[in-house]
Amino acid sequence: MNAAKGKTIRLTMAQALVRYLAALRVATPDGGREPLFGGAFAIFGHGNVAGLGEALYQERASFPTYRAHNEQGMAHAAIAYAKAHMRRRMMAVTTSIGPGATNLLTAAALAHVNRLPVLLLPGDVFVSRAPDPVLQQLEDGGDGSVSVNDAFKPLSRYFDRIIYPEQLLTALPRAIAVLTDAAQCGPVTLALPQDVQTMAYDYPVEFFNPPLVRFRTVQPDLEDMAAAAALLGQARQPLIVAGGGVLYGEAGAALRAFAEKHGIPVAETQAGKGALPWDHPLQLGAIGVTGSPAANLMAGQADLVLAVGSRLQDFTTGSNTLFASAKLVSLNVNAFDALKRRGQAVLSDARVGLELLSAMLGDWKAGEGWTARAQTQSNEWRETVAAITARRFVALPYDGEVIGAVQRSAADSTTRDIVVCAAGTLPAELHKLWRTATPGGYHMEYGYSTMGYEVAGGLGVKMAKPDAEVIVMVGDGSYLMMNSELATSVMLGKKLIVVLLDNRGYGCINRLQQAVGGAPFNNMFDDCLQAGPGMPQIDFALHAKSLGALAENVKTIPELEAALARARAADRSYLVCIDTDPARTTSEGGCWWEVAVPEVSQREQVRQARQAYEQDKSAQRKKQ
Repeated sequence: MNAAKGKTIRLTMAQALVRYLAALRVATPDGGREPLFGGAFAIFGHGNVAGLGEALYQERASFPTYRAHNEQGMAHAAIAYAKAHMRRRMMAVTTSIGPGATNLLTAAALAHVNRLPVLLLPGDVFVSRAPDPVLQQLEDGGDGSVSVNDAFKPLSRYFDRIIYPEQLLTALPRAIAVLTDAAQCGPVTLALPQDVQTMAYDYPVEFFNPPLVRFRTVQPDLEDMAAAAALLGQARQPLIVAGGGVLYGEAGAALRAFAEKHGIPVAETQAGKGALPWDHPLQLGAIGVTGSPAANLMAGQADLVLAVGSRLQDFTTGSNTLFASAKLVSLNVNAFDALKRRGQAVLSDARVGLELLSAMLGDWKAGEGWTARAQTQSNEWRETVAAITARRFVALPYDGEVIGAVQRSAADSTTRDIVVCAAGTLPAELHKLWRTATPGGYHMEYGYSTMGYEVAGGLGVKMAKPDAEVIVMVGDGSYLMMNSELATSVMLGKKLIVVLLDNRGYGCINRLQQAVGGAPFNNMFDDCLQAGPGMPQIDFALHAKSLGALAENVKTIPELEAALARARAADRSYLVCIDTDPARTTSEGGCWWEVAVPEVSQREQVRQARQAYEQDKSAQRKKQ
């Protein structure tokens, strides 16, 4: 008989919350157990310091609390931590009310779009309303129950406001169920009114001995699977598009076996890169707007696309033009994603689905000429990548040459390094050119493409994978938006190597602006409104040193290679800044991406761009 059954323990709501989170365990691959939560990031204010702050202090030995420098940044780090763990472990984030809470909104959207778990615990106003309006409280003249935390509702997979301490008994299990559900995974927000945090309740002792957390496998419907097998069995020129679900479903081995058995080439989305080793004969590389010529050529010729764990966003599909005429089989744990583009939906875990589909197909193979053509294209693209990344002696290097220097700086870079990035030109270049043989060796936040994620995300990755060399690649625009967690990395002893590419502005959007007929305007420092001293002369190395990191500025690729050797040998975070060409990009690959162009303009360049836009749009798949 359970001795704890019927017994209670008197705790504040905040104490009960933290104790419950600290008690959650997941199984490890070797049969052991480890905490589900790696701890919490916290920036305290009047809305959480007394209640939740005291509770975190009491549990600090079993549930560590990490101080950060920006609420959005620490949430990005928490999300990256979960992504690096393939959603098997996660973190909590707590802030005060007001700006502390609303600083989390961008991160909540990022986690929602990317289907990544994070537990957000913003403080809230007094339920009693005794001190209304409390400092930082938003007042709504038409609804007295509203606080700024209501803004989290559309950005959360599950939202609750705890107005009685006993509500934790139902709210917490529901929150954990969402955070660990393959289909519903995403941000959970529990708004915590500051007076309720401090209220006590007699909680059942057994509540703090929760069962082992299980990550359930979504089993496919056999009729759906049979329909998918029938479609695939009729195809001569099939293509697999591997999305993030392959990685999160730990289905890399199943994908490889499926591709090899049936002779089907594989292309990878931003989220799915690393699902198949970069040098596998059937690996075509990146697909879509940031894709390789090999993947995009084969996608345009495919008669069937098997999308595994992909959201099929516009960068993957070329705004629904890239494989518009191909039949589609979409294997996904999430019905919302599986039903996109009117394909044959199969709701299934990636590993289980691929294994069952392979068994149903038996000895069926893609057309022999198709497989051979894919292998030829794959080999040619790898040779092109080698040539691009090998260039060392150029007057002003561009991103591809910098990527090559980073990969050359360690003999085991394809297996030990984890590159982290998020926005701008670098995602396109890295998607095409970065070589990884390890799932998780490519950590890109491109679902929300959030500038400022990079340094904070690198911190979260390093916390999750302390033995890896974490390389943060970031442009000057993103770095200037958010860099303060570099100081946190120094404080926590979580070494990052930050490679900062300075093109003196927002080079990516500057090129897009001109590609749609616009004049260079308000993106590069040279093209924006200036007064007084004019364009700022920023010493990024000096800035990084002021945050406690080691740093240096370099000019050439050989200088970068030497600096990277010093960075790898360093005992703390190290930033290397190099000037890069804002105009040059990798010309190979890519495809159309829909960016609407004005119908009316006084500028001839815009009118010409509109004409081209309408022509390209005619190839778009209709009635999505």
